[in-house]
Amino acid sequence: MSDSITAGGVAATLGEDLRRTVRGRVLVRGDEGFDAARAPWDPAIEQNVLAIVEAEDAADAAAVTAAARLAGVGVAAQAYGHAPAAFDGAILLRTGRMRGVQVDAGARTARVEAGASWGDVLRAASPHGLTGLAGSSPVVSATGFTLGGGLSWFGRAHGFAADAVRAFEVVDAEGERGRVTADSDPDLFWALRGGGGDFALVTAMEIDLYPAPSLYGGRLVWPAERAQEVLAAYRAVTSTAPDELSVWFHLLQFPPFPGVPEPLRGLSAVTVEAVFLGDPTEGRALLRRFDAVPGVILDTRGPLDVADLGDVCAEPTEPTPALFRGELLTTLDDAAATALLASAGPGTVAPLAYVQLRHLGGALARPAKDVGACGRIAEPYLLGMLGVPVTPEVAEGIRERQASIVRALTPHTSGRKPFTFLGHEEGAAAAFPGDVLARLRDVKRDHDPMGVFRANHPVLG
Repeated sequence: MSDSITAGGVAATLGEDLRRTVRGRVLVRGDEGFDAARAPWDPAIEQNVLAIVEAEDAADAAAVTAAARLAGVGVAAQAYGHAPAAFDGAILLRTGRMRGVQVDAGARTARVEAGASWGDVLRAASPHGLTGLAGSSPVVSATGFTLGGGLSWFGRAHGFAADAVRAFEVVDAEGERGRVTADSDPDLFWALRGGGGDFALVTAMEIDLYPAPSLYGGRLVWPAERAQEVLAAYRAVTSTAPDELSVWFHLLQFPPFPGVPEPLRGLSAVTVEAVFLGDPTEGRALLRRFDAVPGVILDTRGPLDVADLGDVCAEPTEPTPALFRGELLTTLDDAAATALLASAGPGTVAPLAYVQLRHLGGALARPAKDVGACGRIAEPYLLGMLGVPVTPEVAEGIRERQASIVRALTPHTSGRKPFTFLGHEEGAAAAFPGDVLARLRDVKRDHDPMGVFRANHPVLG
């Protein structure tokens, strides 16, 4: 009997069991819509799952976990699929219908369900003059982002998004629902704050919100020929930036698509994106070095509403294939800056879509009590490189370009990577020091000895 026939029989039986116990939609191999439902955000990743459940609530999540344990298969929770893996033979639990956000303005907290995006959270917090520790994309699951640590626009001021968690609502490996805090289960609470989703199935989290009575930011765009001048200004600005200011630098190749407005269509560009948690007048003054760089094509800087934070980088909001590689830089001195521009140029970063620098430091680097598994980042800058692999040949060119840039910058990299900046083929060991990884593995063995939960970067992998 072939493996496919065996898998089909298991899936059919599992599907029948799941349909009897959950309210959400259940799909198994052979069902209409199965292939579309299993596709992650990155369509280049094949998620070879047995079944898909679109959970309506935490009770569905518990029922799926119990059924998976009984059947001897794994469960992979995923809202929209921004951090996919193959998950061979597992149940894919989609949490995208669980999008509730309740804000307690007086306590400056929010209860966020597993499928809520950062856009959902920011829209709920904005009317109260508050913000969560959101990243650049409004369509990423706030919970998935936070489980991986979460590098926010406001990380320099307030630390990792994981640092802001007060409690998790979870389903454990037995299929039982519970609430995890620093007091109820300190080891699991620690692991979930930056160690990923390998230890329990999170159905909601309670997070701190932060005052944001005023916000300033936006994007500046120049032709790529200005890269050296812009990088010099970037180094100067970030060398003295207060913690409330985050500034990112991109060497960017805009695609030649009709949907990209002129004059950006097909442009090889250098850009700066900035967000300042404070008064717009002060924010403008902090960025004045960039005003001295001539040739600016676009300047979107201005007062921002918290709900519009996701517009700063104008990232795609529809599924897109991507090959990503990240590295932490120990310095951005003259030698590192020269190596970056020489290896990523001249003229264009193609076949990459962008080469990015994020300024870190601030609260991300300072020692603090009771931090989660994400710990702290001593390195002052994060390098990110992304390409869109439209064909296998392009994919190979992307990998080669990324590798050549990393080789040029090797004297200035630490070798460590933030968990949420791991590439598809990288393991958790690349993100954590040995003692932290050992502790994460102990938590996994203690809380999920049967391996019910499947993560995109498993700690035992």
